[in-house]
Amino acid sequence: MTDSDGFDPVPRPTATRPLLGMTVLVVEDSRFACDAMRLLCLRSGARIRRADCLVSARRHLQVYRPTVAVVDLGLPDGSGAELISDLSVAAPRVSVILGTSGDAFAEDVAFAAGADGFLPKPVESVAAFQAEVLRHLPEERRPLGPRMVSEEMVRPDPLAYRDDMAHAADVLGDDGDERMLDYVTQFLRGVAQSAGDGVLAGAAEQLAEARAEGRPVKSDIARVAGLVQDRLADRVAI
Repeated sequence: MTDSDGFDPVPRPTATRPLLGMTVLVVEDSRFACDAMRLLCLRSGARIRRADCLVSARRHLQVYRPTVAVVDLGLPDGSGAELISDLSVAAPRVSVILGTSGDAFAEDVAFAAGADGFLPKPVESVAAFQAEVLRHLPEERRPLGPRMVSEEMVRPDPLAYRDDMAHAADVLGDDGDERMLDYVTQFLRGVAQSAGDGVLAGAAEQLAEARAEGRPVKSDIARVAGLVQDRLADRVAI
């Protein structure tokens, strides 16, 4: 099944809504980042569906085929590169496969897995989002004639950031799981960078460096956990 199945004709893209009639599957574990994608799709005319892990994404793809897949590289149950690799060789193929991450190395990983393009986080510019999708679309799916370029920047709901903090607190409470500690460190670093929360991003980066160097991390984990609790208690605004 594709995003164009059904009896109603698929609406054509327009100059102001160049992704009209398209469906974007966003594979993203951060509520804050996903809300940004929701706003970008809304401004562009696209429908959005969300999966927060690889398992959920594969369930979606058993039911329908989106026009665009935006896949975060760091997911709770594995690397988004696995899904990108599978999507790149699937038949029929998703028209546009984009990787996304806040990590500098992730762009090379996404392209090596078969992504068509890459969206570095934070993804805030409507124009940049539309341009990255449109340049990889087949010619027949692009809007005809000149396109109006929006200068708008999206601002995700701060409550979505709080949801991310609640998720991180749950994972941090799972003592002894080394893989999940690596995951939540990467998750917090990316989410905090996207939200402009430099203090938390820096603490998460220090924790990542300590783990990479084999140093004791108990104090770093305690600091990160405390900062997460501050944000859950609304003592820190973003």
